[in-house]
Amino acid sequence: MSTDTAQATPVDTSAALRLITCGSVDDGKSTLIGRLLVDSKAVLQDHLAGVQRQGQTDLALLTDGLSAEREQGITIDVAYRYFSTEARKFIIGDAPGHEQYTRNMVTAASSADAAVVLVDATKLDWRNPQLALLPQTRRHSLLLQLLRVPSVVFAINKLDAVDDSATAFAHIGAALAAFAEQAGLPVVATVPVSALKGWNVVDAAEADGWCGYHGPTLLELLERLPVTPADTGLPLAFPVQWVEKFSSSADTSQGRRIFWGRVAAGSVTPGQRVRIAPNGQTATVAQVLDHVRRPADVSAGHSAGIVLDREVDVSRGDWLLDADGHEGFHHSREISATVAWLDDENLVPGRVYWALHGHRWVKAKVKRIVHRLDIHTLAEQDATELEPNAIGHIELSLQEPLATLPFARSRQLGSLVLVDTASHRTAGAVLLR
Repeated sequence: MSTDTAQATPVDTSAALRLITCGSVDDGKSTLIGRLLVDSKAVLQDHLAGVQRQGQTDLALLTDGLSAEREQGITIDVAYRYFSTEARKFIIGDAPGHEQYTRNMVTAASSADAAVVLVDATKLDWRNPQLALLPQTRRHSLLLQLLRVPSVVFAINKLDAVDDSATAFAHIGAALAAFAEQAGLPVVATVPVSALKGWNVVDAAEADGWCGYHGPTLLELLERLPVTPADTGLPLAFPVQWVEKFSSSADTSQGRRIFWGRVAAGSVTPGQRVRIAPNGQTATVAQVLDHVRRPADVSAGHSAGIVLDREVDVSRGDWLLDADGHEGFHHSREISATVAWLDDENLVPGRVYWALHGHRWVKAKVKRIVHRLDIHTLAEQDATELEPNAIGHIELSLQEPLATLPFARSRQLGSLVLVDTASHRTAGAVLLR
């Protein structure tokens, strides 16, 4: 089994890498992040002094900041930490492993460039070459694949606590490789680590070739990973987040408002014709401002302010689309999608939710549940409802059409969030097919 399949081609490491740790409960996610922070010298001594338990440093407390997390010894919400090495900067999120907090993991993974999936060797029948992985390990891995996280690293933790670490690493690694191939996961590497002792996290294990592994440490792998490429090859799609009116209205040669937001796809330049969705009006871009209000062309992934050549009806939630390429987007009220169901109540046909696309809210009715995904076999099963944390294929009917693309082509244009109309809780992550 190849333990280091990381790409050899150079990558741009000037941008910060956004990554998350995920996996089952108590697999060592918070401890691993604590180890990364401590061994990369990103934690001050007074901070370390505040995370002592019985005279020893509890690395997990560096990310578990909520009082409920410290009392229960679990991670509930996603905690972000920032650190850097000589090679690059990192934004790392500690995602909860408990099944009831899967919605928080999905939130973190939706914008991640990479993910480290922790696997606790002590919880598995590591002596068995045909061992079964934990359900939450499989669920989180499948969610990473559904959310198009570009790079996945498996970190097999707590191998220092088993009798035969080399055998455990070989058997668990083989099970992970088989699952990854079946699920189509973009796995970069599988690394044996001990988050508690720091082996193969920042520094190499004390024993050369520990577990039969001779590859790079986890941090060395992360330093090589690319960030998610922006959707610059698509036609312009710009969700309006905020409308600003000029302080002076003397100039009538152009519109008197600036439409601010982050370019979701393509790029925007002065002179470009745009179509406003949903009202269908067209206009020409008179001026483009970057995030510090300097005139500049702006591409996907960056914030921009757009001034049009005339006054048109544009509000928060509207989209500015390339007038010549807007037909490449799907304009439909009927949507077929994969959903990660996150609500505490089952998803049933006929229910109506708020759907959020960019900054636009529309009503969405569940027409049909096509199937449910079995996370153990990856088989599609007939279903009439989806229970909490299930993954399935559904059909939605929208109150008004949205300009969308399949999620496989665009993370921004191909995703919706379903929100309960009564409780206002996030109910589902929807990925358009």
